Amino acid sequence: MKIAIYSQYYKGNEASFGVLLNYLLQKDSEVFIEDHIYQIIDKHLDLKNKFNTFEKFQTLDESFDLLISIGGDGTILRAITYVSDLFIPIIGINTGRLGFLATIQNNQIENALDSIFEGDYKISERSLLCIETQPNNKDLTQLNFALNEIAISRKNTTSMITVQTHLNGEYLTSYWADGLIVSTPTGSTGYSLSCGGPVISPDAKSFVITPIAPHNLSARPLVIPDDTEIKLKVDGREDFYLISLDSRIATLHNSTIVTLKKADFKIKMIELPSESFIDTLRKKLLWGEDKRNKTS
Repeated sequence: MKIAIYSQYYKGNEASFGVLLNYLLQKDSEVFIEDHIYQIIDKHLDLKNKFNTFEKFQTLDESFDLLISIGGDGTILRAITYVSDLFIPIIGINTGRLGFLATIQNNQIENALDSIFEGDYKISERSLLCIETQPNNKDLTQLNFALNEIAISRKNTTSMITVQTHLNGEYLTSYWADGLIVSTPTGSTGYSLSCGGPVISPDAKSFVITPIAPHNLSARPLVIPDDTEIKLKVDGREDFYLISLDSRIATLHNSTIVTLKKADFKIKMIELPSESFIDTLRKKLLWGEDKRNKTS
């Protein structure tokens, strides 16, 4: 297998790197570590001598069979910028806190990799959102997609903004709020959930529109088909507002019209036999944590 490894930090991830690299050293695999983290690890583990078959990468191509992310869900969100539309499967080792996307714990690394090398896993395909702006914004030209959500929010002011919202060309409403979140099913357990949005199964063909602290008392999260085109126009006391695509942020002028729709590619997440979305919900959100409930 040809494997890529990505992480944002080495500190705090030392144990995971140690187990992973030593495991892969025993396998007949080509291992590539993202250039920035390679330089950091090399200072601590002497990669060039101990793991001299491992190489580094700055970009990926279709020849890779797997990308392993070490960190939390935020690390996976950054990792997908390398994968983009290459359809390289991703799996995450969780050294963060909650971990809806990165689900492998430190004590499960070797068993999880055994399953992957044996082909004992399935692929969960995740829909993404993509963005177009008019006029075009250069910061959003290439990395114009998001796995979790695209969110609009106020900038440098305590005053709310107004977000005029059209669905497939039809006017929906104007949200008076701190901002607006458009979430994928994958992102429904993230920012949208913290603002009162619903949890949606990853394989659902839906998006969620969730206002952030709305001043309209009747404003509620709205679930829409994922083939809907969403057009947004912002007005407010400030001339600019913020837009975030997962962890990437840009500043847009109020004159900018934002169009959101489903991306024409999907991200492939590896799901091990011991995992399921329902199981993750129960463990991460503590669903069913009631002494009256018995495990069936």
